[in-house]
Amino acid sequence: MAASSVPANTSGLFVEPREDWLALHQEEIIDPARPIVDPHHHLWNRRHRYLIEEMADDIASGHNVIATVYVDCRSMYRAHGPEAFRPVGEVEFANGVAAMSASGGYGKAAICAGIVSHANLLLGDVAKGVLEAQIAAGNGRFRGIRHSSAWDEDPVVAGMYASRPKGLLQDAAFRKGFACLAPLNLSFDAWLFHPQIGELAALARAFPDTRIVLDHCGGPAGIGRFAGRREEVFRQWRASIQDIAKCENVVVKLGGLAMCLLGYDFHLRERPPSSEELAAAWRPYVETCIEAFGPRRAMFESNFPPDKGQCSYQVIFNAFKRIAAPLSEAEKTALFSQTATDVYRLELPS
Repeated sequence: MAASSVPANTSGLFVEPREDWLALHQEEIIDPARPIVDPHHHLWNRRHRYLIEEMADDIASGHNVIATVYVDCRSMYRAHGPEAFRPVGEVEFANGVAAMSASGGYGKAAICAGIVSHANLLLGDVAKGVLEAQIAAGNGRFRGIRHSSAWDEDPVVAGMYASRPKGLLQDAAFRKGFACLAPLNLSFDAWLFHPQIGELAALARAFPDTRIVLDHCGGPAGIGRFAGRREEVFRQWRASIQDIAKCENVVVKLGGLAMCLLGYDFHLRERPPSSEELAAAWRPYVETCIEAFGPRRAMFESNFPPDKGQCSYQVIFNAFKRIAAPLSEAEKTALFSQTATDVYRLELPS
């Protein structure tokens, strides 16, 4: 099979998946019976299509995925109406996908069993009305929001987030909006780059009753101004992870490492990487997070389709299973399903 030779750069941080290239490497599924809740994926139909059919095909590749959590990616916002309420359309869309999944026509996994969308917390107190509308639209599945604060002075690192404001998590209006989450029993997914982890720790300490989910291992960067500085950056990142892990209201998602942000060139190679190669590259980051947070405050995520630019669904969860191999059965259960089920309060079919 002749594979696509040049991956399309989607955002600067990740590349579009190439099915023909991914098909060049297949693996037997490790520990195929282990239940998995994938707590972080997106669905969209822009640039490339990744909707329920594509997600179901990836799940059907072998791992025992029993449920998933949809996370904000600006899909299907309302085209009309007040700007603040347009993200409610994303919740309606994800809830519709969940209803499709519940029909059983797309496999056994409960796709979009939990929904995380976006609300503009810079609206301050006004954000409460948006959140209440999202709760209603979620039909019992809406669990929280993500308001990305990713920012960096280097546009190579920032990529599609280059226009985001610096210091968002410290903004007084943002914090007024953030204060609306806990009373509604909603969580906050945080997407940022590793130099910003300290800002999130400060937010977590200011709002100890709000559940915060640190996405993608805290965004360790290895491109732009961080290229060629892996050991130095790792030390800085590790210190920040160890500090924020002291905040009991913060949990971490283990993934997002197959984006270009980390600085590996797997997507540029003639053949896609094996799970052994990925496990070797990612183990220091994943083990650091597990050691700092503990398995009951950590969960493996696919981050598909962004991470699909470097590896398949088969391979990414095989890599996680290789990294988790030395752990106890109870610890593996937490990392692969229980933490996600608890954090997102998922109601799964028996």
